[in-house]
Amino acid sequence: MEYQILNTSTCLLVLLVFIPTGLGICPSSCTCSGNDRNVDCSGRNLTVLPQGLQDNLTYLNLSFNQFVDLDHQLTRFTNLRTLDISNNWLKNVPAHLPKSLWELYATNNNIKVLQKLDTAYQWNLRVLDVSRNMVERAVLINNTLSSLKFLNLSSNKLWTVPTNMPYNIETVDLSNNFLSQILPGTLVRLQHLTSLYLHNNKFSYIPDQAFDQLLQLQVVTLYNNPWACSDKANIPYLLQWVQGT
Repeated sequence: MEYQILNTSTCLLVLLVFIPTGLGICPSSCTCSGNDRNVDCSGRNLTVLPQGLQDNLTYLNLSFNQFVDLDHQLTRFTNLRTLDISNNWLKNVPAHLPKSLWELYATNNNIKVLQKLDTAYQWNLRVLDVSRNMVERAVLINNTLSSLKFLNLSSNKLWTVPTNMPYNIETVDLSNNFLSQILPGTLVRLQHLTSLYLHNNKFSYIPDQAFDQLLQLQVVTLYNNPWACSDKANIPYLLQWVQGT
């Protein structure tokens, strides 16, 4: 009888020792679903990543916390598809994010520059939302972000429309900035663009041929800009384009 009890205890100990780490327990400060691969840690006043997050996460919500820096801390989640780091105190998009990402939400932080390396290797990214930050400059590398469909840089401090936006993009929101000009060639290659939001900026005119190549464009918002309607040299192209669409 004693041998049987000992043998049973030994088996239980072996099972506990060899439980795979991929079957991690949901962190106490989060809620989990989908075999603990969908993790919501939002609104917990976190300043560091909670312990117990398993490497094969597909969804991670870290919004409404107190994170200041997440550089290099999310690289190990190589199956991650959706990451929400909105409403924190981040000064930059975290370095070395996993290349598996489909959606990245980083709204309402303290990001001032979207650096070229922030997105250079995000070939799978489809949604990028960096709205409601303090971004003054968005540096995008030509021929990167090839899967991106939705870019939201609204409510920032941009002065010029970003160049090198990915050619497959469908929706771009640049509203509520300080935009006053569109540099030549900025929009030419955006053949799939269907929606462009430019309202609440500082445009006084739109340069000739700025929209001519945007054959798929269905929605463009231009209200609440200081249009120089009294200067007939500045407004004809826009009027002609509107009448022709």
